[in-house]
Amino acid sequence: MSGLQKNMLAFPTPSMFQASKCFVTYGAMGHLDPKQPPSKRKPWTTLTGQDFVHRVDLILPQEAYDAVYAKLVSDRPAPEFKRVVMSLHDILSGDFFAEYIKKGNINMLSEGRRGIDNVFCLKNGVLTMFLDKEAYERAGLVGKPHGVKGKRGMKPRWTVEFDLMGSSMFPGKKGFDRLIYASKNAFNTPITWLFCNISPTTPEPDPLASHFPVKYMCNPKVTQDIAVTIPNLSSFDTALCESDDDFESLSTEIYEWLSLVRLQSPRIDPGDQINPYLCRYQVPGDETGEHVGKACKLSWQGFLPTAWSRQTLIDIIAALPPKRWFSFSTTTFSKGMVGDNSECTILLPSAVEYIMWEVKPHE
Repeated sequence: MSGLQKNMLAFPTPSMFQASKCFVTYGAMGHLDPKQPPSKRKPWTTLTGQDFVHRVDLILPQEAYDAVYAKLVSDRPAPEFKRVVMSLHDILSGDFFAEYIKKGNINMLSEGRRGIDNVFCLKNGVLTMFLDKEAYERAGLVGKPHGVKGKRGMKPRWTVEFDLMGSSMFPGKKGFDRLIYASKNAFNTPITWLFCNISPTTPEPDPLASHFPVKYMCNPKVTQDIAVTIPNLSSFDTALCESDDDFESLSTEIYEWLSLVRLQSPRIDPGDQINPYLCRYQVPGDETGEHVGKACKLSWQGFLPTAWSRQTLIDIIAALPPKRWFSFSTTTFSKGMVGDNSECTILLPSAVEYIMWEVKPHE
């Protein structure tokens, strides 16, 4: 698949409060076989490369709502996750470690904010710890510096990683015993975790049950009949051929329009008559390429695995006619002191091409 990626904006030297960066990619979707979904090219690698998804937004024309709702909601169960209080040692020992980590596939994220608190996360069998200097030294583990270095007023922080699926991650092995020692002495306080079982089956008996988890269902919030002025979404190839500046300008304007639709801003309403002194926003493109229509939005919020996001995008493409446009956005949990998060927005003007915006925070 061919694609073009650009750094849309230039930013100053990295600092503690550096703004996020946005990258845009334009490319061909290629053939999609639902039985053998792609995994080694964009936009699929971008979706699966995110860590923990907190929110997913789908925007599409109102006339496509019934087909997509049946495919995404009626024909399959809603994603679920659990909130549970456990210590790190509870995770690394007993039946939980054997069944959920060694044999299964789970995602876990602890409470706290990176850059401020000690945060632990588990994905694809890899345990990552974001620690302050005091906790890092108390644990006695080997890690590497994390975050911006050499800036005044910033305390040093560290990351430590363990591949729990490795052959050395068993009791009696030096590296694993050192991790167990740290979990008993440095990280022995029970904390709140978000838990998501990605495996299709649950161990019986369930090792998680003894910790009394609270279950949550991620049912979609549906908003229908949103009156919108829709710009010409099929002009990216023309803008790309004309000049880099035209492509950058158009991609920025379309991303802004999609963001306003997600926010249900009155600025994209065809009947909006706000005083231009207060807001001078205009739908991108000339009036000849615009048309008035209705859109709908489906939003999921919770602790969502990237595999679910990827499968949802596949199901959307399979449910819609080839020439029907839609936008699919995924947003991760916030990171760092500023609270920025990563975001991926994919627009398909048709089934043969896509435009993807990647918003990446500075860490």
